[in-house]
Amino acid sequence: MKYGSHYSVMKKDILDVLSRDFSDQESLTFADLTFGAGGHTRAIAELFKDSSVYSFDQDPDAISNGEKFLEKEGLLDQVKLIDSNFNNFSNMLAAELRFDGVLLDAGVSSHQFDTGERGFSFRFDGPLDMRMNPNAGVPAADLLNGMSEEELRGIFQSYGEEKFSRQIAKSIVERREVEPFTTTKQLEDTCFHAYPKKLRHGKIHPATKVFQALRIMVNDELGVLGDVIRQVIPRLKVNGLLMIITFHSLEDRIVKHAFKEWKNESFPIEILTKKPLLPSAEEIFENSRSRSAKLRVIRRVKDWPSKNKYPKKE
Repeated sequence: MKYGSHYSVMKKDILDVLSRDFSDQESLTFADLTFGAGGHTRAIAELFKDSSVYSFDQDPDAISNGEKFLEKEGLLDQVKLIDSNFNNFSNMLAAELRFDGVLLDAGVSSHQFDTGERGFSFRFDGPLDMRMNPNAGVPAADLLNGMSEEELRGIFQSYGEEKFSRQIAKSIVERREVEPFTTTKQLEDTCFHAYPKKLRHGKIHPATKVFQALRIMVNDELGVLGDVIRQVIPRLKVNGLLMIITFHSLEDRIVKHAFKEWKNESFPIEILTKKPLLPSAEEIFENSRSRSAKLRVIRRVKDWPSKNKYPKKE
């Protein structure tokens, strides 16, 4: 399958941050934890010609097309493409490897949203799947058909911050007793009619937050985000940077709190973004999906004290 085009969110901001810190250095080592269509990886590799970039992706479409993309761009010697979820960051890399910069774009790729058979969007009538790696995990339809009404309500409320979570969960349980959920349009229709009539045609579609919540649940997005931060920080070189782009408040809250957790005498990092960087008006005009993006950056500032333990995992 041809991998769809993708706008690399806040690419200029990322390059500005890296240029400011590493403009006079050579033989740098970077990681891009979500390769996608390769936009961020290519930009970093082209900016730092002598650098090495380790890029992760668990989507078979991204890996297949990424290999062709890297060959076309002449980047096969510079970029190592790793077929894995970024949660395997430590396991997939040599123990001695350390990084000058690590980027994580936590968003879903445009290719995944725009490919109906992946089930990420209710703009298409496709299988209700939502798995970023379609060869692993449990499809969204299985969760929707198997979880209790109270469990569904909790997911929609916690991961989607959906104020009509109870009504939607009740409608889902009632509908699946007649026919199991298999398609995105079934879920979209159920969410739409569960909403009060006067709110069904608002700025945000009634199914938006439910689809977000299910996607987060299917891919354990919040769990792996917190875990990878704990893996990456010990692998940063002194003065190395960790840059994370998030797209909704739940992700941003995890990143903000995780960064603060590491900011103490035992775990010496410097938070470079007291408030997150936001996309420019120009970028939002070019790509409306950028509008909710937030970029937070930290720098490791000195050697790791060997006597210290990692912060406790929640």
